[in-house]
Amino acid sequence: MPKIAFHTLGCKLNFAESSHLLRLFTQKGFEECAFDEYADVYVVNTCTVTAVAERKCRNAIRQAVKLNPKAIVAVIGCFSQVNAKAIEEIEGVSIILGNKDKNLLVDKVLAYNKTSDKTVNGVTDISRLKTFSPSVSSDDRTRGFLKIQDGCDYFCSYCEIPFARGRSRSCTVEQAVEYANALSGDNKKEVVLTGVNIGDFGKGSNENFFTLIQALDKQTKVQRYRISSIEPDLLTFEIIDFCAKSRSFMPHFHIPLQSGSNVVLKSMNRHYTREEFAEKVHYIHSVMPHAFIACDVMSGFNTETDAEFQSCYGFLQSLPLAFIHVFTYSERPDTRAASIGGKVPVNVRRQRSEILQQLSEAKKLAFYKANTGYKAKVLWEESNKQGFMYGFSDNYIRCKKVFDQQSVNTITEVTLEELDTDGSCFIIR
Repeated sequence: MPKIAFHTLGCKLNFAESSHLLRLFTQKGFEECAFDEYADVYVVNTCTVTAVAERKCRNAIRQAVKLNPKAIVAVIGCFSQVNAKAIEEIEGVSIILGNKDKNLLVDKVLAYNKTSDKTVNGVTDISRLKTFSPSVSSDDRTRGFLKIQDGCDYFCSYCEIPFARGRSRSCTVEQAVEYANALSGDNKKEVVLTGVNIGDFGKGSNENFFTLIQALDKQTKVQRYRISSIEPDLLTFEIIDFCAKSRSFMPHFHIPLQSGSNVVLKSMNRHYTREEFAEKVHYIHSVMPHAFIACDVMSGFNTETDAEFQSCYGFLQSLPLAFIHVFTYSERPDTRAASIGGKVPVNVRRQRSEILQQLSEAKKLAFYKANTGYKAKVLWEESNKQGFMYGFSDNYIRCKKVFDQQSVNTITEVTLEELDTDGSCFIIR
């Protein structure tokens, strides 16, 4: 039985797509193994969001070639889409596919002859792609991922995603309901809605994200839904009110911010002001006081002076956030931001990232402490880690208890009372 190993970088959407592709390979008789083991096929699903991500992609490719020089090494995804020539220059690469054609990977691998074929560069133009194929995947017995949307039309000045993923497109509500029911039939208790810009769902049709979540709530048996990430200008009060009263949508929101400075937001070509962002966060907190609210913030963008950074920090500090996902700005050569003056030194960018990371840790601990006494519903996961099992509450608080096989993939109501000594989770007795 041939062995295959995946190495995935980047966003949840990439991980969902890797899981989907792996399932197709196992249906063809392949056996999964770890990426650091000897395999017949290695797949690197790449990311291009930062220079660090691209460097990790190159390192993973070289690692695969070193582990087995005779293996088929396939490189797919965003970095492949925008810079296939750079990948071709890495010795040992067999197949290169972009995001438009990664669904052809199984056929390409089966048809490839390592002894006679040269590198197959199958990357094609994605800019005019209009078709969309929904997919489902899972990372364990408890949770599934439903891809409902791909691509982006926002063209933020720092971002290559529209060039790597193409224009915004999505499945239909009917398709999403069908796939969600399939996950429920596979005994998945929780489904995460994934995409590049999922709030843009249904663009160009008479459907939208609100009609989607209404249908999923009413027409499926999935017990819990999470929204992976939604832009603040697309997160409507209507959606927030619905989630507050919904049967299945959890009180958990991840809202990209990128900067707490309006000056920086404008140069980033973001579609909102910090006041509009704050309005959504405060409204969520007012109707769902226990909701976990997270955001993305980028440090060190070109127009971020010391004063703008301090403004951003103070803004974040003032909001009822539970977590801040901090990125350090990395120049992308084909973006408009690359030509904007006022570059922030790399060491300053990193210092600012560390400051924001410390704020995030303080915010998360404060959120956990504020939820002491909260009656939460926890979905218990399968992993046994040194005699303990872990799970997440409805409002995304991590919990642990002594491992019990009977509790795997069950939802139990608990009272959050005892915070672990490091503040990372609640201990359930």
